Amino acid sequence: MLKQGLYQKLSQKLSPQQIQLMKMLQLPTLDMEERIKQEIADNPALEEGEDSNEEEAPTEEQAIEESSEMDSDANEENERDDLDLSDYFGDDDTPDYKLSVNNRSADDEERQVPLAGGTSFQDALTAQLSLRDCTERTELLAQHLIGNLDEDGYLRRDLDAIVNDLAFTQNISATKEELEEALGEVHALDPAGTGARDLRECLLLQINRMPHSLDQRVAQEIVAKHFEAFSKKHYDKILERLEIDEDALKGAIELITHLNPKPGNTMRETDKTVQEIVPDFSVMAIDGQLELTLNGRNAPELRISRAYREMMQEYARNKKDKAAKEAIMFIKQKLDGAKWFIDAIKQRQHTLLVTMEAIMEHQREFFLTGDETKLKPMILKDIAEKVHLDISTISRVANSKYVQTNYGTILLKFFFSESLTNEAGEEVSTREVKKILKDAIEAEDKHKPLTDDELTALLKSKGYNIARRTVAKYREQLSLPVARLRKEL
Repeated sequence: MLKQGLYQKLSQKLSPQQIQLMKMLQLPTLDMEERIKQEIADNPALEEGEDSNEEEAPTEEQAIEESSEMDSDANEENERDDLDLSDYFGDDDTPDYKLSVNNRSADDEERQVPLAGGTSFQDALTAQLSLRDCTERTELLAQHLIGNLDEDGYLRRDLDAIVNDLAFTQNISATKEELEEALGEVHALDPAGTGARDLRECLLLQINRMPHSLDQRVAQEIVAKHFEAFSKKHYDKILERLEIDEDALKGAIELITHLNPKPGNTMRETDKTVQEIVPDFSVMAIDGQLELTLNGRNAPELRISRAYREMMQEYARNKKDKAAKEAIMFIKQKLDGAKWFIDAIKQRQHTLLVTMEAIMEHQREFFLTGDETKLKPMILKDIAEKVHLDISTISRVANSKYVQTNYGTILLKFFFSESLTNEAGEEVSTREVKKILKDAIEAEDKHKPLTDDELTALLKSKGYNIARRTVAKYREQLSLPVARLRKEL
């Protein structure tokens, strides 16, 4: 049964301004600079530079009041230099901004795909292929194979599937043997290893092009016949099967490890984008004291355009005019947006500073010494309780932010870690345990690396009662392989 009624309820919703502020909090310095430039470009009422008189944007009522006072003092017959706005607004009654259609939300993130220039990997291979001494049909099939190479230079597709593609898409009838012949032409192209179907074939193609030597011959035997044993570092089996000494095996292994496993990336090495890291904070230890500063690029000098304030007063005089009334609403919207953006920048700066100050005080020993074992357990909740902010706000502040210290530029998330209890009953950071674990592995005998059980016993001897599976988890988080894969000759 349907019925109508009036009900009262309390609810909390985020305004669009609050959502934008949350997004601004998680932006690093470089992205924030772009955000400010975009806002200045979109809002002509916002300008760069310090506002000397620090006047706030006038409201619509203030503008009307000021304009009426000016009208009462001035004579209508006196000549004055009026602001000619005919160049900026049309003659019709409807302003231009009302005729434009905007179907995008202000919260949508604009993603642009940059266009790549230069010669591609496939273009370079095709140019080489045209210089090869092969038949026209073989060259045509080889070009099709080049088009099927992935970004690493491998041919991941099965030849039978490519035969079907040629038949259905290009009406070319070809056999698998013909494709094998065309693939041989692709294998002869530079860089060596191009067109391989797996890593083993890629390494073999590169070894076969090398000058003949003992290391080349042994490496060829290892990759061709004992690749699985080599990948699992079962060196004893290789020595026994090939009947060679350790010196010969060392030379072959050194040759193999210097090969390129991804020949397709050879031409793109110089095209890789180098990401510039700009620290958002600076914490320097000077004479036993810590000094915290916020990157100046996070605190730009912005002001509200005086021209737009005067323009609003000018239009307020003719409020009865429909076009003037709509212009007032448009200008007021831009002025309010500029004032809100300046306030949001200030609020962002304050939030960043108080959060970083809390982190600095919590990890004071590390910032003074640079010793990772001095790191204390710290989670988002600890900092949120100190600065009286929500955990999600602290997470946004710590996202993609860097701090410059006396010991290098460090990602802010590095300082957050879980805790565990040692034998003395003290809470220590998991970072401390990982540092000890990493140092032990770096100092181990590579001929006989430490197993996870031995690492567990080592940590227990230092007062850290940790299970072996936990040690294995920490080792994987440090991107360190198992003992067998760390073994060296």
